[in-house]
Amino acid sequence: MQDSTEFSIDVPADFNFAFDVIDERATTDRNRLAMLWVNEQGEERRITYRDLSVESNKYANYFLSKGIKKGDRVMLMLSRIPEWWFCVVGLMKVGAIFCPSAVSLTSKDLKYRCESGDIKMVIANESNVAKFDEIRAEVPMVEHFVAMETNEHTAATWDDLHDEIHKQSHVLAERPTTRQDDEMLIYFTSGTTGYPKMVMHRQSYALAHRATAKYWYDLNSNDIQWTITDTGWAKAAWGALFSQWNSGATVFLYEYQGRFDGDIILSLIEKYGITIFCAPPTAYRMLILEKFENYDFSGLRRCLSAGEPLNPEVIDAWQKGTNLGIYEGFGQTETICVISTSPGMEAKSGAIGKPVPLYEIDVLDDDLHSCDVEQEGHVAIKVKPVHPIGIFDGYVANDKANQKCFVGDWYLTGDKAYKDEDGYFWFVGRSDDVIKSSGYRIGPFEVESALIEHPAVIESAVIGVPDELKGQVVKAFIVLGEGYTASDELAVEIKDHVAKVTAPFKKPKYVQFVTELPKTVSGKIRRVELRQQHQTDEA
Repeated sequence: MQDSTEFSIDVPADFNFAFDVIDERATTDRNRLAMLWVNEQGEERRITYRDLSVESNKYANYFLSKGIKKGDRVMLMLSRIPEWWFCVVGLMKVGAIFCPSAVSLTSKDLKYRCESGDIKMVIANESNVAKFDEIRAEVPMVEHFVAMETNEHTAATWDDLHDEIHKQSHVLAERPTTRQDDEMLIYFTSGTTGYPKMVMHRQSYALAHRATAKYWYDLNSNDIQWTITDTGWAKAAWGALFSQWNSGATVFLYEYQGRFDGDIILSLIEKYGITIFCAPPTAYRMLILEKFENYDFSGLRRCLSAGEPLNPEVIDAWQKGTNLGIYEGFGQTETICVISTSPGMEAKSGAIGKPVPLYEIDVLDDDLHSCDVEQEGHVAIKVKPVHPIGIFDGYVANDKANQKCFVGDWYLTGDKAYKDEDGYFWFVGRSDDVIKSSGYRIGPFEVESALIEHPAVIESAVIGVPDELKGQVVKAFIVLGEGYTASDELAVEIKDHVAKVTAPFKKPKYVQFVTELPKTVSGKIRRVELRQQHQTDEA
């Protein structure tokens, strides 16, 4: 385990990333490129640190004009456009809490998030306006609905963000003081039971990503980093916000709505001289199908992957094609990158690396004793007597979940791993059955809740099964109600139903009809038996 005294972060009592990092860089290095944005049509936007500071002041003034103040929660449902980042930095400047949401969420998902998160303002793409209009009467806590642009149908009930920002001064009207332990960011994260939990991060979380930048990304101010991520994922905070701007680097963004195109991705790496590239395993599995000899990777110096284990054969293929390895990292929505193969460290294909300085991390058995070498156990982070920055301190309003994951002196991540004789961690899997598909975290309960709404479904259970491209896909075991007969047509109908009532990425790829589900004495579904059944069926 690495000695945490090798690296430290001094967090001032009063801290605000927008003022103390962004605005400071706008003063000392005003013309350095903070963001380089391109879209499918080839349009470009180049935004300097001064541009970012000025634009975020306008956004902050708009929020203040609408009564948004310190501690208020604002939901952001925008795609990969610079305005998402302007909103984020602007909200930091007024001390408000931003709550990112994936653009693929449904009105049902959004209703839950608005209610449980006590959301005061919603900012959405035009394509998502209708979802909120469906639930507007059910979410009275939302006082302001803001669209990127409005039309004749929405102008009466939605603010037009573009129009409103043009009215604002670039000089900040107010500058509230935020402390390092003030709330800054809330993510909703999926679990196996119940609805998504709220993960809250404080102002110090932004500065903690200096460790992510140093020990995983290996960032410096000359880098152009491209992290393939949606704005609703915590990976956006890791790979397109805090780590990069702490380091004075440039964030590269590619906005596309169509299917993933490996040729375009590799062409953009070449054209824009991307130096650091980070993508989920699903993307790498598709990229290695391209002809690497058609591209120039001379500017690329470091490649990374996280979210789920990456197949060794994919790493080997990428290495042969680019002459670069892929360095894996481990962290969660609840943390920064806490385990990594750091610069200068020998990479072991398949290992996630060693603990990042700042953190004491171990593999523990059920009695919280350190496991032996090669012994599988719980990945745990020491949080007592001193709670390290970058690690959340509890789910919002969820004592039951907090009691489960904070045990003794440790935060139990819910992941299983083992350590080898050199102290490298090897990821085994989730303890809580969360399905990871193409970078998405899918809670079985959310899919099962959608399934049960179909009139034919009397009971269901969902598991993740291996998929060569996506890592995992959803498989549903379904018990039909009286009067319904299993058929391929009914399976398709049920799959389509799920895609309509919840986010499309939660749609089951496989449906298997069964007469009953395996359960414990207390009535809990035994997913382990379902996974074993799937393996038997596939053998």
